[in-house]
Amino acid sequence: MARTPLDLDDLVEHWTLLKDEQGLVSGKRGATRLGFAVLLKFYTQYGRFPRGRFELPGEAVEFVARQVQVPASELDAYEWSGRTVEYHRAQIRGHLGFRECSVADADKLTGWLAEHVACKERRPEQVRVELLVRCRTESIEPPTPGRCDRIVGAALRVAEETLTARISARLTVESTERIVALVVGADQEDDAAPGEGEDGPPVLGKIKEAPGNVSLETMLTEIDKLLAVRAVGLPADLFAGIAPGVVAGWRARAAVESPSHLRTHPLPLRVTLLAALLHEREREITDTLVELLISTVHRIGARAEKKVTEQLVNAFKKVSGKENILFKLAEASIGEPEGTVREVVYPAVSGGEQTLRELVHEFKTRGPVYRRTVQTTLKASYTNHYRRGLIRLLDVLEFRSSNHTHQPVIEALALVARYAAAGNTTYYPLGETVPVYKVMGGDWAEVVHRTDKRGRRRVVRMVYEVVAFQALRDQLKCKEIWVVGADKWRNPDEDLPQDFAERREENYRELRKPLDPADFVDELREQMTTELGLLNDRMPRLSWLDIAERKSGAIRLTPAEAQPEPKNLRRIKGEVQRRWGIVPLIDMLKEAVLRTGCLDAVTSVSGGGSLSAEVLAERLLLVIYAYGTNTGIKAVASGGHGHTEDELRYVRRRYLTPETARQIAIANATFAARSTELWGQGSTAVASDSTHVRAYDQNLFTEWHSRYGGRGVLIYWHVEKKSLAIHSQLIHCTASEVAAMVEGAMRHGTTMDVEANYTDSHGQSEIGFGITRLLNFDLLPRIKRINKVKLYRPVVGEPDAYPQLTPALTRPIRWELIAQQYDQMIKYATAIRTRTASTEAILRRFTRNASHPTYAAMLEVGRAQKTIFVARYLRLRDLQREIEEGLNVMESSNGANSVIAYGKGGEIASNRRDEQEMFVLCLRILQSALVYVNTLMLQDILGEPEWADLLTPADRRGLTPLFWSHIRPYGEVNLDMGARLNLAAASVPGPRAPAYPTARQ
Repeated sequence: MARTPLDLDDLVEHWTLLKDEQGLVSGKRGATRLGFAVLLKFYTQYGRFPRGRFELPGEAVEFVARQVQVPASELDAYEWSGRTVEYHRAQIRGHLGFRECSVADADKLTGWLAEHVACKERRPEQVRVELLVRCRTESIEPPTPGRCDRIVGAALRVAEETLTARISARLTVESTERIVALVVGADQEDDAAPGEGEDGPPVLGKIKEAPGNVSLETMLTEIDKLLAVRAVGLPADLFAGIAPGVVAGWRARAAVESPSHLRTHPLPLRVTLLAALLHEREREITDTLVELLISTVHRIGARAEKKVTEQLVNAFKKVSGKENILFKLAEASIGEPEGTVREVVYPAVSGGEQTLRELVHEFKTRGPVYRRTVQTTLKASYTNHYRRGLIRLLDVLEFRSSNHTHQPVIEALALVARYAAAGNTTYYPLGETVPVYKVMGGDWAEVVHRTDKRGRRRVVRMVYEVVAFQALRDQLKCKEIWVVGADKWRNPDEDLPQDFAERREENYRELRKPLDPADFVDELREQMTTELGLLNDRMPRLSWLDIAERKSGAIRLTPAEAQPEPKNLRRIKGEVQRRWGIVPLIDMLKEAVLRTGCLDAVTSVSGGGSLSAEVLAERLLLVIYAYGTNTGIKAVASGGHGHTEDELRYVRRRYLTPETARQIAIANATFAARSTELWGQGSTAVASDSTHVRAYDQNLFTEWHSRYGGRGVLIYWHVEKKSLAIHSQLIHCTASEVAAMVEGAMRHGTTMDVEANYTDSHGQSEIGFGITRLLNFDLLPRIKRINKVKLYRPVVGEPDAYPQLTPALTRPIRWELIAQQYDQMIKYATAIRTRTASTEAILRRFTRNASHPTYAAMLEVGRAQKTIFVARYLRLRDLQREIEEGLNVMESSNGANSVIAYGKGGEIASNRRDEQEMFVLCLRILQSALVYVNTLMLQDILGEPEWADLLTPADRRGLTPLFWSHIRPYGEVNLDMGARLNLAAASVPGPRAPAYPTARQ
């Protein structure tokens, strides 16, 4: 991987010889003088000695050489082994107060790591970082890499033994026996594919199974799972004081290990692993049941409406010429007043009796009659089929609300549960208190209440149950009602940082926000005033913009003219193909992996593993290729590489989890390898959008998408301006794309600092503008129906402040509301920043169905920020072009994905959520590898003057490393790790070495 060049500030800060250091160097000459000086400065910065000349940056050597007045080339004569270098090392250690790591030091470090680090962090690479920091704190020279690994391994073992002993001691004898019984009586092969074959004993296998699609059967099955988990009897505080990441690691380990492997563990470890699995599955199953409830109630209503609509459409024929029919009926009736209807009235109308029947039917199907028909059909569907599952849910789930407004819904559910087994009772007893809430009014009022034979107004029990579940669904979606024991649907107060008050100043500082709400309001209002003033003043000179009173909308914006077409990019791409030929996609991935070392940190989920690094890397490559191209492991296993299907499935199961795949980042290596002369300075803007992918639908995640017209899932992408995908996530079709946008911009996991996000029209929501303002990055969406957009006024009482903009202006911003809720808004923004909850969980509270006071304030912030953006967007042609160019990059990325993921017709052929997610993550890895290697290829070509001189400004603007005309994704998969692409733009890194983290890192 190419190293980032050191700038002058870095050289001055870390490589300048201080006065006392110059005294150490003064007695030495030539290569010895220079070698000692660079050893000293390297040790000062990293706390260890370099392993050779290759670790010393050339700029640093030149900088130090000028200070000691020795040519930099003299360093080649310095001997890196022998008595001289050992003497130099001892002299440097003595000067800096460091010592070599003794056996006693190693034991002490192991104990400290076990007590303070490994009990919270189970990733060896992170524990290693803390070890090196501790060594520096204690003035101990870091041990050799092998010895570091042994210390880290010992600390992890000691911490695990301590934690598992603590957890097992909290369990009762009965619970321990039930847990142990889960892995008795059946075995599972280690190399079995996930979801295939027998998954251990019946109870454990059932608990680990993924849920099916939305149906009554799935609901009943999930209820049985939850009851099976609860039957074990885990204490509620079993994992109190244990880091969530540690519990998650135990759960992942128990999920992939077979019963036979689990039985080989010591009892404390065995019961801890299984208890962690049960603990996490209980929360997941509870979440699943809540989602089933929401989807089922929605389905009952949707199907009722569809059924009634189809019946009415089939029966309904709109009758035309009603005025003529009325005239003919009147004329015939007056002409023969004594005649019968059948003899006089029917013949007077064309079509006779049938026309009159259709006229009556048309009248009856209008208005409230349709609504009541839907409600009746809905009630029948609930009573005859879905009621059994929904009523059982009330027995296993506990619903609560922190808002007194919604307590009637909780009370209504308790009433429904009390009378669930009341048989065919039509009404609730007269003496029973029936909670009344908002949903019972309106269209439902006439159906919920009925007059009995004695003329008394009664509540119909089954209809009341339907209305109660609909109210529950609405309030669950916005988390006004939550579920005890859930994770995603837990108490929303748990989503917020519990130590916010204690760390208030720090939280404000991290978000770069003032503590005083008045300062925040003044800054936002000043920006609004400035942007509206600039737009108002320059309106007469903006030929592309017209604002006037008109029915179609006040704003009329002329699209920007097309940019000049690049003329030489096709020649450059042709040269890439001429030099390197048609390159198999697997070779692009292999080259990226070997150059970046992105697979080095992949370890077994269970913490062990006997595969060599070389074999593991090959199999990981093949598995990533299998998922990313959507061809599957079976197809890839038939290629020429010597690895069987079972071996690949074993690696997928034991090594490549979704969490591991997220950590495989090629983006940082691409940033480091880029030539600033060709690509410019690093970008701080990304484009984001979703793309629809068809998927198997026997699961909860796959949903129907009305715009794309099919069942599937959405992949939400974040792609930076130079076409590099920095984040991808799997979301369902009804998920908030604003939440996905914020999630990716905040948690992309690369070194990029995202300051702006281009989005399609889904990003123009006011709540999106509000939350991005608080999180300090600019939301730059494409504005849909810009003619209808309204600009808010910054102050009250100045109706004539912006005369050119008056037709597009609306009411002033309510600044007092923002000031009142400012601290709460910062609290929610901090929750997103610190990851105490997902962005979707936070934003779920901010929906129009919610009555949350912070929601109204966040909307006002969003309206102010949107006004600032729209005013700037209308005024600046360059901003309009910038957003369009960013979104064009996103479209190009989608085109690349369709080429890469060609297998199975582009459909995700799995019902398992983890398999679908693995496809998304591996597709990003493949696309990133393509961009990385293409970047090196382009730099090789354009580094030659004859090619660089061809580039016009239009060519430089359109130059992108995301192209695939020279790539072959199809055909047999042949992997040869020894065959390399001839690239000179970046060098292959050496083996890893311990290093202290620096401020830049």
